[in-house]
Amino acid sequence: MAWYVGRRLLQMIPVFLGATLLVYALVFLVPGDPIHALAGDKPMTPAVEAQLRARYHLDEPFLVQYLLYLKGIVTLDFGTAFSGRPVRDELARAFPITIKLAFMAVLIESVFGVLFGLIAGLRKGKLFDSAMLVISLVVIAVPVFVVGFLAQFLLGVKWGIAPVTVSGKATVGELLVPAIVLGSLSFAYVLRLTRNSVAENMSADYVRTATAKGLRRPRVVTVHILRNSMIPVVTFVGADLGALMGGAIVTEGIFNIPGVGGTLYQAITRGEPPTVVSFVTVLIVIFLLTNLLVDLLYAALDPRIRYA
Repeated sequence: MAWYVGRRLLQMIPVFLGATLLVYALVFLVPGDPIHALAGDKPMTPAVEAQLRARYHLDEPFLVQYLLYLKGIVTLDFGTAFSGRPVRDELARAFPITIKLAFMAVLIESVFGVLFGLIAGLRKGKLFDSAMLVISLVVIAVPVFVVGFLAQFLLGVKWGIAPVTVSGKATVGELLVPAIVLGSLSFAYVLRLTRNSVAENMSADYVRTATAKGLRRPRVVTVHILRNSMIPVVTFVGADLGALMGGAIVTEGIFNIPGVGGTLYQAITRGEPPTVVSFVTVLIVIFLLTNLLVDLLYAALDPRIRYA
């Protein structure tokens, strides 16, 4: 297992370098001058402009800038935003909130998606199965921002059972409704994946053999059906964690959450390449580590992978 983990970590190095190089190039090579964007309509003397370019290494060739950026990542020095505040402080402020929000969304979508998908798969063709398919299609068809505004209006404004916006503390209670909104689309996909996998495994030979041996129904369902149905679900949830963190801009904007999405959106609109690249780099690292965890879970779910 240790050899496998080491090999997977080595495989992540070229992926990380390629992804960060691409992001760095897209951010820093776009048309426009970030220094002029920083100044806005105010005039800037050549001396001040040269000083700012030297501070942010914008007077160096592109490859030198990228290597200096990699050096900063190794030493956990993500540079300074154009506002003068270290990017590391922005990361420390925003990422814990978004990580908490994303994990709550993943927990909600996983628990309820697997539970309802399991029941629907076991009752394939019956009323509950048909109802779950219709509900999941409705959730998939309705955009997330519509669900967010409806939840905010009904639960926060009209009924007053949930906060309308999230404070700077971002407690679990305040993030509950945004987490449900953020995980609603993924919940529908998890439900359908679980339902289809369970319905397919219901007719598998090993399930019929376990039933013929006299194993109890709960054991057949949990050990033989559900466990073997989790591989596509784990794959989706593992990839979805990184997608939720990067795609939380809409949800965080609706509920005024001071997380990664809002900070990244503001950095893009202000034209702050150091902040944008640093935030995206951390998201890439989280995505790679999540996929490593998914690979390890494969071995735990399927003994054939573990023995191989």
